[in-house]
Amino acid sequence: MSTQTRLRAWALAFAIASVPSLALAAGDHAHGHGDGPEIGQPGNAADISRTISIIMRDNLYEPESLKVREGETVRFTIINRGEFVHEFNIGTATMHAAHQEEMMGMMESGVLEPDRINHEKMDHGGHGMKHDDPNSVLLEPGQSGEIIWRFPDHATLEFACNVPGHYQSGMVGRIQLSH
Repeated sequence: MSTQTRLRAWALAFAIASVPSLALAAGDHAHGHGDGPEIGQPGNAADISRTISIIMRDNLYEPESLKVREGETVRFTIINRGEFVHEFNIGTATMHAAHQEEMMGMMESGVLEPDRINHEKMDHGGHGMKHDDPNSVLLEPGQSGEIIWRFPDHATLEFACNVPGHYQSGMVGRIQLSH
C-alpha cells in the first residue's frame, strides 16, 4: 500500500471519529462479545445447515444483507479482497458501537494499521488487546477466515466492520431472521 493511501486511510478514520454526529455511542458497553443469547452463540460443525460466503471489499460486503432462519447454524467463509484490514462481526448496533471504541484503541496503540494487524504489538505490548471473539473475524488483505454461528430465535442483528470509519462508510449489513 502506498504511503499516500495509508495516510488517507488514517485521516478518514480519525476524521470520522472526531465528528460529533458520527461519534461512537459513549457509555454503552454491552459488548456481548459473541456469546450472549441476544445475538446467538458459536455453533457446532455437526449442526451446520449451509455455508454462506462473504467477500469483504473496501467498505462493502458481498452479499449486502443476509437471510437466516431462527435457530439456524451457519458456516460463514469470509475473505478480504480489499486493500485494508476488514472485520466481519455479528452483533447488534449497540454492540458494534461499543466495539468500534475498542477498535479505535487498537489503532491508536498501533496494534491495528490500515492494511495490517501488528501481531507483535497485540501479543506483547497491546495491553490485553485481542480480537478473538467467536462472532467476529478480523482479516488483513488477502486473508480468509471462518465463523460457525447459531442464530437466536428473535433478534435485531447486523454484520459490520468496526475498523474506525468503515461502519460509518457503509460497511454494515442487515441480518433478517425468519421462522
